[in-house]
Formats: sequence, structure tokens, C-alpha cells
Amino acid sequence: MELEPLMELEPVKIGMSICLLGEPVRYDGGDKRDRFITDILEPYFIFVPVCPEVECGMTTPREPMHLVGDPENPRLVVITTGEDKTEIIHAWMGDKLSDLEKAGLGGYIFKSRSPSCGLYRIKVYDRKGHLKSNNGRGIFTRAFMDRFPGIPVEDEERLRDPGIRENFIKNIFKNRVPSKDHTSR
Repeated sequence: MELEPLMELEPVKIGMSICLLGEPVRYDGGDKRDRFITDILEPYFIFVPVCPEVECGMTTPREPMHLVGDPENPRLVVITTGEDKTEIIHAWMGDKLSDLEKAGLGGYIFKSRSPSCGLYRIKVYDRKGHLKSNNGRGIFTRAFMDRFPGIPVEDEERLRDPGIRENFIKNIFKNRVPSKDHTSR
């Protein structure tokens, strides 16, 4: 897909897992900068960065977490201590989803394999730490998709597939109109 014609369209705001932009917010203090996003896509979008864990008050670095319980309504639990962080993240999500609604997002790119932001195939465990399902969805991603079912979403790993990438970008821009002055960005 040729991206140059997109320069003639109004810029689109898309939500973005901030670790994909190179911010060191992950549980281990690192980032997961994705060069396709930062080097190729960035000129065509306005990114609205989000990190559920940091924004709800968790530290960086922090103990790793995973999803526990019902795959359709899992709990976010610290692996080593069993501390349940679900209520903390749920309390933050209400206001954040309202803010994202006001932002007028046209799409969202989530961090794959994350217990908060994973889109597909997220592992969910039982209370004893045994794998219960590998078809979960991150706790924030699930809430986002429930609130905004019509907004195109993907994760950075799936965007490596040219067909998925093209479809995602087309879905974001399909209802956009040409900019009056696309050179003023």
C-alpha cells in the first residue's frame, strides 16, 4: 500500500501503546519501540499514547503480571505475590475511556502479548498458575473494544503482515476527507 496519498487526508488520531513509541514503561523498565510505527506510520497519524499500568499508578519497573480466572472476565494479578491489581486498573479505565472518546480516535495499535493491552491469544491462568486458556484479551483492550466496537484495532505483531496492515490502514482512512491544507502539518 502506498502511503503518500494519505498526506492529502486530515491526520487521524490513533491510540497507541506507548511502549511501542520507545518509552521505557514496561514492567522490566524497558520499551518495545517498533520502527515500522515510529519511522513509517508516524508522519500519517497523530498518536495518542497510553500505558494502562503506569497511568493507573503502577511503578516502572514493576513485578510482572498475568491474567487469572475467567477468560471472558479475567483478573490482573502479580505473578510472584498473587496481588490483584484489577480494581486499580478498572478505576482508572472509566475516565481514560471517556478521554479517548473525546479525542476522537480513528484506530488503535495495542502491544501484543500484554496482560493489559494484548489483542489476541493472551494467556489466562487459574489461581494455581496453570494455563487455563490462550485465547484471552488484555484487560484494557477488552474494555476499549467493548466501548468502541467500530474503531479499527490491531497489534504491532500482526501489522507486520502486509495484508493485515493494508486492511487496518484502509479501515482507518476510509471515511476521512481531503485536507484543505495538507502541507500545514
